[in-house]
Amino acid sequence: MRTVGIIGAGKLGITLAQLATKADYEVLVAGSGSPGKIALAIDTLTPGAQAVTARNAAQSDIVILAIPLGKFRSLPANALTGKLVIDATNYWWEVDGPRENILPDEQSSSQAIQGFLPASHVVKALNHMGYHHLHDEAAAQNMPTRKAIAIAGDHKEDIETVAQFIDTLGFDPLPIGNLAAGRTLEPGHPAFGANLTRQELAELIV
Repeated sequence: MRTVGIIGAGKLGITLAQLATKADYEVLVAGSGSPGKIALAIDTLTPGAQAVTARNAAQSDIVILAIPLGKFRSLPANALTGKLVIDATNYWWEVDGPRENILPDEQSSSQAIQGFLPASHVVKALNHMGYHHLHDEAAAQNMPTRKAIAIAGDHKEDIETVAQFIDTLGFDPLPIGNLAAGRTLEPGHPAFGANLTRQELAELIV
């Protein structure tokens, strides 16, 4: 896997593009409009990455969703058929309005997105750590203070692939269970905002 598509060009999307570019991936970033609207920002903040349409980003080996949760139904579902999709979305009242208008309280965002993208392989990851910590905390393997990123998914192969990807970005992967378990990584739960080592994060989630 050498190509990473990021749908969402906000602070999280830009940070993930920087990490992926540094890890020598080809990075394609899509904003909410035409590529021209974000081209200068991408060139300035993530040299080497390319501003594209969401459909172009969807053709990557791994596609990361860094959009407001309430926007997931605008994703190009057909273009994401068969793709490995990392759900890094979070619910924010100020952007999304009442959560119950988007999905049931007990349902994780990833379960809802998987339902919308039935032909894709959705994995929850990269949502619980703030973008500033993601930017600052990436570290080499075997560093005792290396921070961890939790992963939730329904298929072992998908979890393993995402774990390898997260490792290349500079974080220890921590599988925590199926997509439903990803609800524990969202706002309102102790793990949300966690900037911890693998052992510390595992203890917090358990």
